[in-house]
Amino acid sequence: MSLIQHFISRARRQPARIVFPETADNRILIAAAKTAEMGIADPILIGNEEKIRITANELELNLTSLEIRSNQDPDSLDKYAELYRESRNIKSAIARRLVSKPLSFGGMMVKAGDADGMIAGVVTATATVIQAASLTIGFQPGMSTPSSFFIMIIPDYYGQLDYPMIFADCAVNVDPNLQELAEIAIASGYNARALLDVDPKIALLSFATQGSANHALVDKVRAATRIAREAAPDLKIDGEIQGDAAIVPDVAAKKMKDSVVAGSANVLIFPNLDAGNIAYKLVQYLAGSKAIGPILQGFAKPVNDLSRGASVEDLIAVTAITSIQAQNSNVNYS
Repeated sequence: MSLIQHFISRARRQPARIVFPETADNRILIAAAKTAEMGIADPILIGNEEKIRITANELELNLTSLEIRSNQDPDSLDKYAELYRESRNIKSAIARRLVSKPLSFGGMMVKAGDADGMIAGVVTATATVIQAASLTIGFQPGMSTPSSFFIMIIPDYYGQLDYPMIFADCAVNVDPNLQELAEIAIASGYNARALLDVDPKIALLSFATQGSANHALVDKVRAATRIAREAAPDLKIDGEIQGDAAIVPDVAAKKMKDSVVAGSANVLIFPNLDAGNIAYKLVQYLAGSKAIGPILQGFAKPVNDLSRGASVEDLIAVTAITSIQAQNSNVNYS
């Protein structure tokens, strides 16, 4: 069974209520209909119901079982505007105008508990999706910033075929400070446990291993490791560590003999976006690995972003992942 099929199978156990605010795009309607039919989610479409149903008929889609919510519904706007006003301390009229936008309306549905997660990005820039989610859904306790990770499927890792690893952050945080880096490590570890069914072994990567070099960049990774360990003592976390010592047993035996992470790390935390983005693309194309993501993390409830070129199959896969994240969204990082 492929990893995506594994995600689909797990999502079917407890399908989540997933909001899709970008219903003007046909891919959303097709994917929503398919995910409902497959039983991996209970999709909620945001928009004008008449227009949505006309388009669905043209596409020969059956949306009978799907919930459609208008982001102009007065009662819903009153409810979500008041909730937003209380959390942001702004005037009611401003709050109402803001939550009437599909993305913010969807986010407030998740905030209010009327949905379990949200998926957007096929027509909206990533920065806009993150901003809307930050202002409406907010962050998981103990988290101060959103981040992202890729699930990398390595074709052959020391004889293990299609070996899954998590790379973070490769898409969102350009230059995380030590607190943000620690949060990225913790969130990535819990997502590895939830999505991959593995014992996460988290390596905070650097150009040095355990004091082999002195530099401010090394100090940041070392300090972030200490913060992450203190905040999440149930996770196996080590750093600073070089890439080879993190994943190559023979190298680890020479450089970090007493580490439970070195040589077998399955969650790699990069010090900045330069390193993370370059690394995942090199592994993807030179090693023939499959990259799934970026998947967002750090929010109080699951929110995921897709590229503008996402296919219906991509949407289905991310919907399954979002459903699984919703099943595990009660993790407290504080």
